[in-house]
Amino acid sequence: MKKIIFATGNQGKIKEIREILSDLGVEILSMKEAGIQADIVEDGKTFEENALIKAAAAAAEVQEEDTVVLADDSGLEVDYLNKEPGIYSARYLGEDTSYEIKNQNIIDRLEGVPKEQRTARFVCTIAAVFPDGSTCVTRGTIEGYIGWEPAGENGFGYDPIFYVDEFQCSTAQLSMEAKNKLSHRGKALRAMKEKLLDRQG
Repeated sequence: MKKIIFATGNQGKIKEIREILSDLGVEILSMKEAGIQADIVEDGKTFEENALIKAAAAAAEVQEEDTVVLADDSGLEVDYLNKEPGIYSARYLGEDTSYEIKNQNIIDRLEGVPKEQRTARFVCTIAAVFPDGSTCVTRGTIEGYIGWEPAGENGFGYDPIFYVDEFQCSTAQLSMEAKNKLSHRGKALRAMKEKLLDRQG
């Protein structure tokens, strides 16, 4: 494995991925950096299916040998809202709706709901497509609850409204280091790192 291409255009995500996978000693590129323009239709019914769809679509465009393609699908599940927004987290309330609006909508829908019923989790699945065409998927979750107001500047997406009891703050208030340790993406990435190291032998 000489190179990893991660099927995302999200620079915040790529930064997190590079930090966690840094000790693999391979070049890590985003799809854009690798010059890949795959038209990906995420029509899976689960996080796992969508991650595999993305990874396979990007892998089909890869020319170089010995390149592993990774893709993730992640989202927020709010139990009180029947696990919404779930796999539609990025497209919730429309493709171009800002997260400020999405976050406020979730807070508004939980108005008057006590803390014990505000349970939620971030889910992340990561799919890998290897040069020989084989695949694997890892999953990571972090449990928490939806707060009463957004807080913090360190995260993106739903981080400002997702609170973790252990730290008594939102995931957007955690340092990058603390967040990587406990985040759903961090857990899924570390599990994937084990699989990549196994294959490296």
